[in-house]
Amino acid sequence: MLFDGAIRFARQAQEHIKRGELEAANSKLIRVQDIISELNLSLDLSVGEIALNLQQLYTFIHDRLVEANIKKDPELVEEALHFLLELRDTWEQVVSQTR
Repeated sequence: MLFDGAIRFARQAQEHIKRGELEAANSKLIRVQDIISELNLSLDLSVGEIALNLQQLYTFIHDRLVEANIKKDPELVEEALHFLLELRDTWEQVVSQTR
């Protein structure tokens, strides 16, 4: 659900940027950043390499979102969206395989 929310807010931010609605874009991007920060903070780094790799990926996505917010660049949001979609799809596959 967190990934779905992050994806939804990122897409909304892109639309706001394209329409020049910078305050609304800022608000949506901050919401995505908060979700990514929460995902990052919830990692149990003691479980090993997978958690560390996720931490690096979450940090990268967060940094792209911050840069997108500063520059109001929808392409940077798109880059973050690509990774969010991949992560969501991967988690959906893991969940369906463990059922």
